[in-house]
Amino acid sequence: MVELENKIVEVLKSIYDPEIPVDIYELGLIYEVKISNEKAVEIDMTLTSPNCPVAETMPKEVEEKVAAVEGVISCKVNIVFEPTWDKDMMSEEAKLELGFL
Repeated sequence: MVELENKIVEVLKSIYDPEIPVDIYELGLIYEVKISNEKAVEIDMTLTSPNCPVAETMPKEVEEKVAAVEGVISCKVNIVFEPTWDKDMMSEEAKLELGFL
């Protein structure tokens, strides 16, 4: 299961917010990745803003790319806004890339 989770995180790190040159995982937009015993994946993620221009397309992209990971039978993305995303949720790497450090 850990190996599958690592593959999923790798895929999440390949998806970028088009307005920010950092992947969605390092941005802290992924709140939780749940994998069932049957290998169905459910992801809780947020957006940098409720009015984010990719609100329609990004969750679909995440679902499609994660569902394509070998071993995953399906993927469902839940968009959540609690807790509200802020820059403190970014990884140190993302903060460095964006000049916050």
